Amino acid sequence: MEKNVLITGAAKRIGAACARLLHDQGCNVLLHYKSSQQEAVQLCDELNLKRPDSAKVVQGNLLDMKELEAVAQRALSSWGGVDVLINNASLFYPTPISSISEAQWDDLLGSNLKAPFFLVKALSDGLGKRHGCILNIVDIHAERGLPDHSAYCIAKAGLVAMTKILAKELAPAIRVNAVAPGAILWPESGLPSQGKDEILQRVPLARCGSPEDIAKAVLYLVKDADYVTGQILTVDGGRTLFS
Repeated sequence: MEKNVLITGAAKRIGAACARLLHDQGCNVLLHYKSSQQEAVQLCDELNLKRPDSAKVVQGNLLDMKELEAVAQRALSSWGGVDVLINNASLFYPTPISSISEAQWDDLLGSNLKAPFFLVKALSDGLGKRHGCILNIVDIHAERGLPDHSAYCIAKAGLVAMTKILAKELAPAIRVNAVAPGAILWPESGLPSQGKDEILQRVPLARCGSPEDIAKAVLYLVKDADYVTGQILTVDGGRTLFS
């Protein structure tokens, strides 16, 4: 599968897992990062050792429109064009309604919704010419809100809506789908063991998923889902079967 892929937030966690799996399938990957330079460069070097000139890095704050445009232009000029956009970059932290600030609202809505939308805008012509596809990483909490995380959940719900409307607007040239992770990775800030146990008690498969589970879902939607668009593929061990 020879495709050129831009992955935002590709240095760590789900983004890095997607990069490795798609690269293993023959893709060239452009690894976007905001501040995780060391991890991004290490991953790029790792992939280029397997196949020379098959991975590149690009830095950018996607909340800055000039930097976002520069990331898009780098994708359009790398390896002759872009076939796949994976909107993975995300911010996640609590914002209780009693204390949320306008800056936090702008931060969470910007990273989880505004940046993906304007990246699509910047890349849609190039993706359309190559009959490409877009993958948005959403969240099961877009539908089942997470208390004290209202801004994040609102942003991810917007990304779900964006997936569906752009699947209509960009058809038939571009497919647009999303993957909704459940309990895949615990927050980088940590979570008490009691909180983890409470979450896993509501997961029928009784375990946490892995970044590779999300990467496999992304691979399916990129490689084998030519007649699938506007869909949200939930990867949550069955958690959304319960309230």
